[in-house]
Amino acid sequence: MQRPLTLHARDGAPLRGFVWAHGEPAPDRPVVIVNAATSVRCRYYTRFADHLFAHGADVILYDYRGIGESRPASLRGFDASWSDWGGLDFEAVLQHASAAFPGRPIDVVGHSFGGCAAGLAPSAPVIRRLVTVGAQYAYWRDYAPGERWRMVAKWHVAMPALAAVLGYVPAKRLGWMEDTPRGVARDWAASTPRLEHRPSGRRTWQSGPPPSFAAMKADVLAISLTDDPFGTIPATERLLGYFGGSRRTHLRIAPADIGVDTIGHFGFFHSRFEATLWPTALAWLQTGCLPAGTPGATIA
Repeated sequence: MQRPLTLHARDGAPLRGFVWAHGEPAPDRPVVIVNAATSVRCRYYTRFADHLFAHGADVILYDYRGIGESRPASLRGFDASWSDWGGLDFEAVLQHASAAFPGRPIDVVGHSFGGCAAGLAPSAPVIRRLVTVGAQYAYWRDYAPGERWRMVAKWHVAMPALAAVLGYVPAKRLGWMEDTPRGVARDWAASTPRLEHRPSGRRTWQSGPPPSFAAMKADVLAISLTDDPFGTIPATERLLGYFGGSRRTHLRIAPADIGVDTIGHFGFFHSRFEATLWPTALAWLQTGCLPAGTPGATIA
C-alpha cells in the first residue's frame, strides 16, 4: 500500500515522498528507490512505482530538498546543490531503507541526474543493482550536436543568470520543470567535464572524484535513448566511467526499436511504455541480466 514518507537528512533538512510497501513479510523482497531527474517531482514516477510494486518490490519515491514534497515556503536564496541531493538526501533515503527494511536487497532506478546521485551517497555500496535512464551530469559538449547551442543558451546562460538575479530559477512558470535552487543551477551550468569540479563538487571532494562511486559494486544498466539530446553516448559513458568498481552495461534504444516515433529524455517513464520498455528495467532489477528480446543494442 502507498503511504506518505517523511524523514530528515543528516543536516536536518526535511525530505518527503511516498512508500509502497507490501504487508506480509518477505526477507528476499527488494526495495527499489527511484531517484528523480533534476527538478522533476517524484510524483512523475508514480505509475512506474505502481508497476514495480505490482511485480513484487517495495518502492520509495522522494523529492530532493527544494523540490515538490520537499520544497520550503520560499526558494529565494535557499541553499541546495547536486552534492546535497546525492550526498545528503539520497544518503538519507538509503539509510532509511536499510533501517526500515533490514536485510533486504536495495536497488535503485535513477533518471537523468538521479543516476549520478546514486553514486554520491556514502552508503552507495549497499546498492545491489542500479538502472539509469538518460543519466549524465550535463556537460555541454556531450549534448546532441543538433540541439547543443539551443540547450547551452537555455541551461548554461539563461538558467544561471536567473538564479543569480532572483536567488532561484522560476522554471515552472517558464514551462521548463519545477522551480530550482540556485546551487543546483550553478552545478548544472558549470562548463567542466568533471563532476568533482562543479561548484559544489569543489567544496565537497577537494582531493578528487567522489570515493563513493568507486566503492559501489552494483550491477549497473545504463539505458540511453537515441532521441534524447541529454543522454548521448558520450554523456552516458562519461558518467559510467565513475562506476569503476561495477559491472556496467550500456543499452542504447531507438524509438524505431519499439515501433514508435519518439521517446526522448522523459518518455521512458510514461505508462504507454509499460509493455515495451519497462520490462527491461524490471528484469535487470530482478536478475541483473537483460531479458531475451530486449530492444536496442549494447554499446561496447
